[in-house]
Order: sequence, then C-alpha cells, then structure tokens
Amino acid sequence: MSFLDQIFTSLEKNWEAVVLQELRDGHAVTSTAKELLVQIQVARAYLRQLKLKKGERCALLAHNSTEWIAMNLALMAEGLTVVPLYARQAPAELVAIMKDCAPAVVACGDKALMDAILAEWPDAPPGFYFENVFTANREPLEKSVPAIETGDVVTIIYTSGTSGEAKGVMLNAGNVGYMLGCTSGRLDQLMKNKAGQDSVFHYLPLCFAGSWIMMLTCLLRGSGLTLNTDLTRIAGEMRSSAPDYFLNVPALLERMRKAVDEQLWKSGGLVLKLYTKAKGAWVRSQEGKPRSRDGVWLGLARKLIFPTIRKKMIGEKLRALICGSAPLNIETQLFFMMLGIPVLQVYGLTETTAICTMDDPSAEVVPGRTGPAISGVEMRIAENEEIVVRGPNIFPGYWNRAEETSKVLRDGWFHTGDQGEMDRNGNWKIVGRIKNLIILGSGHNIAPEPIEDKILQELPDASQIVISGNGRGNLVALATGKVTAEKLQAALDRVNAELPHYKQVRAFHIVEEPFSIDSGLLTANGKLRRDLIADTFRTEIDAMYNSSGNRSAKTA
Repeated sequence: MSFLDQIFTSLEKNWEAVVLQELRDGHAVTSTAKELLVQIQVARAYLRQLKLKKGERCALLAHNSTEWIAMNLALMAEGLTVVPLYARQAPAELVAIMKDCAPAVVACGDKALMDAILAEWPDAPPGFYFENVFTANREPLEKSVPAIETGDVVTIIYTSGTSGEAKGVMLNAGNVGYMLGCTSGRLDQLMKNKAGQDSVFHYLPLCFAGSWIMMLTCLLRGSGLTLNTDLTRIAGEMRSSAPDYFLNVPALLERMRKAVDEQLWKSGGLVLKLYTKAKGAWVRSQEGKPRSRDGVWLGLARKLIFPTIRKKMIGEKLRALICGSAPLNIETQLFFMMLGIPVLQVYGLTETTAICTMDDPSAEVVPGRTGPAISGVEMRIAENEEIVVRGPNIFPGYWNRAEETSKVLRDGWFHTGDQGEMDRNGNWKIVGRIKNLIILGSGHNIAPEPIEDKILQELPDASQIVISGNGRGNLVALATGKVTAEKLQAALDRVNAELPHYKQVRAFHIVEEPFSIDSGLLTANGKLRRDLIADTFRTEIDAMYNSSGNRSAKTA
C-alpha cells in the first residue's frame, strides 16, 4: 500500500474530524477529512481533463493553504510529478527552476503569481488557477486508487542553493512512505498516553521538504493541523491554536528567546532579579558548576515565573518544539529546556527525504546534538569528517543532472557535504559544511560555523556573524544587527581567548541591516548565502585586511 493509499484510508477513517484549519485575517476556515477528500477528488477530475501523461511534471506555485494540500495530493494521485515552488522566491529564480524541470502545466494559487512569471518568461507553460478548480461547480471523481508505485518519482524539490544553481531533488514514493513511518513512530513516542487528535501548528512553507513531510505525517495520523498564513500573526496564532508540537527553524526560536529577555529587562524589578538569578543557576547546573543557593533560585522561578512565560509564549499544552533546517544555538535550546519545554532536533537534507536523525522523545535529549540516526538508516564519518548516509530515505538522484548525482551518490552512500561527529550513545552533532571550510594562506582548514556560534552566544544583540578568510592570513568577521563596536570587541576578546591563534578573528565590520531572504543574502530556508555575501561586501572585507583605519579585534 502506497503512502497515498495510507493517507486516504486515514482520512476515510476520520471522516467527520477536522483535519485542517486555515487561519486568514484572524478567522479560521476548517476542513473535515471528508471535505478534504472531496477537494482532492474535484482536483483529480479537473486534472483528468488536461490529459497529462504519467510522470509529467506539474509546477505548484502558491502560498500555504488547504487548496495547496488538496492539489498536491491530487497531482500525486494522478501519477504526476509535483514540483513545489516557493511563492516568495524571486520570479527570475522561479523561472530558472521551471526551465530546468520543464513542467507540462503550472498549478497556481493566484493570478498575481502567474503574472510575475509571465513577465519574466512570456513563453511559460500553460497554467490554471485554484479558483477555476475548487470554486467551479465541478463533480468530484469517483473513488479512485492513487496511480503510484514505489519507484515512481512523486516530487522534485529544488534545493535552496546556498551557492550556484538550485538542483532538483527527485523523491520517490518509497522514500516518502518510509519517512512517514519513521516520523509517525517518533510522534507516537512523544504523544503516548494522549487520547484524541494531535494538535499541530504550522507556519513554514509547505514547499520545503521537512515542512511537506510534517504535513503528510499529520494527514496520515489524522491530526488537527492549523496553518498560519500571515507571518506577522505567528505569536498570537501559536498560542490560540494550543499545539501539542510544531516544526520550527532556529531563527524563530532564537527570536522568541531574545523577546523574553528584552521584555523582562524592560519590566525590571523583582521579577527580573529572580529570572536573572535562576538563569545563571540553570547555566551553571548544565556546566556542572552549581552554587549552594542555585536550587533555591531555580525552584522559585519554576513556581513563580517560568509557567507564566510558557503560557504567554506558547500555551500550556505544548509537549515539545521540533527544530530542523539548520543547527540550533545551544543557548537557545537550553533556554527552552530551562522553561520545561523540550526541543527535539532533526537533521537531514532534501536528498535524505528531509531527515537522517531525530531526537528520541523517550530518551534524554543531549543539548547541541540532533539525536541518533532513524531506524534503518546508516550514518558514518568519511574523509574530511564528512557525514555519509545510506538507507531507504536516500533520493534516486537529481533531475537531469547525472554528473551531479554521481558526485554525491558513491558506492551506495550519499555524501552529505556536512561535517559531523557522533558521541558514544549515537547522538550526532553537525559541525559545519565542507564547502564552507576556510583555508588560510597558512594551510589551516577552519570550519566557520562553530566560531560564529560562539561569537553569537557572547553577543545576543547580533543577528548574524559571517567569518571570512579564504586564502588570507587570518580570519575577519561581518556582524549584522544593532550591535556596538565595543560590545563586539568584548565578545571577540572572550572568544579569541579560547581559540588557537589561527582561529582567532582579527578584525570586524558591522552591517546594521540583517541579511534576509528578500535581500537575496539568505536562502529560502534562511541559510547564509556565503558566496553572495562575500561578493556583496568584498570592499568591506578587503578593507579589514588593510590595518589603516579599520576596526581590529584583539588577539589572545
């Protein structure tokens, strides 16, 4: 039975249950399992009229919605290969992706999105709009078995492209089905002893692999999935939806932590004093350096402050936060643990059907690590400390890129490009990306991510730290956000004191405006586009290597 058969069976079983809730302009539009199935069958009936051939690509260009989910499922059920596109991506980049995958048709959420494509590409493939499918008085298709087999490519998800062109990652029905079994199993562990539906909040674009897998897992489990459609309303909708868990990227969790700190600093008084004392006590307990009265401060905060913070921030039902897409700052993970909120980390790539490792909710979570490899997946360290993986979650290849595929799929192993390490209990830690390695003129190889993380821990006001130095004599840093040179200098002094001479940051430049997706300096997943950042700030970086009149960080 394919994963789609399993999802449709689950929807039929939960016929009257509300499985989707779409939040728009402060109002909730709900869909029962029955209503979602009808939408899927209506879409399938429309697609049949287009007489598309099995395996043809269909670009799916729309913002998150119930209709997006129904169309995605309908396309796969009709044997088509879905190419989900990020609606906020620049039109030129979307056109490049579509020219690469050559879709037979474009399923579009609204006319404005298609107009932007046509302005860049007048000869774009024909398209249709959701409103022409779902709002027309159209008869649904009679109950029909999904036309997919294990080896069928059901989707092509384009990678973020931190450097160079984005590549289309093909995922087949076997990859997806295996992953859904793994994710649902982990959630069974998290939700043990709970009766009724899981309540899940979701704000990430459904076109991303991890986000898509979470959505499919919710449908498979018969969960109640609430979709945020306005990022400015996340905080309030997160609380009002009262989730049991939800998927996150590190950037949001770090903003939440900083917001709590800032609010308490503004309020001042006894609350701030108790919070500060308890926070210090918590950090010392994690470092194994407790003081005599630390237990008192933590005990008081757990009774008087932490429950209030939890309730105002997320609500009282939450069992865990799930975090993926990039390494989470350990200070942020410890902050939520201090409040009694477990943060379960996930590591994976689009090529691994989103996941390789997941923290085990029934075991002790190790801060700073992403848990053990999921069942049936093998992981080991290869040359240059690179993580290599094999298992039923590994993609069959990149669309139309045989040479690129052969570079990463070798001898049955997928070469991730990530550097990592595993502790004696099998918990993995991601150290950095091999292609991000900085090779100094001295020949020293340096992973920038650990140093950047240390600086950010010492400098909470900074939004991003980006280290450069390839082919140079030493490292320098760009810092974004509302930081002062004095605070940045002090942070670098503390970090440099713990590093060997060749890893010390010798100069810095402050960029007040944080890097963003809209500026093009972050990928759609919020990762640094290091090559583009280096090109954009080449003048500033070059100036840091000219000692005349530039900020210099002291060395230990």
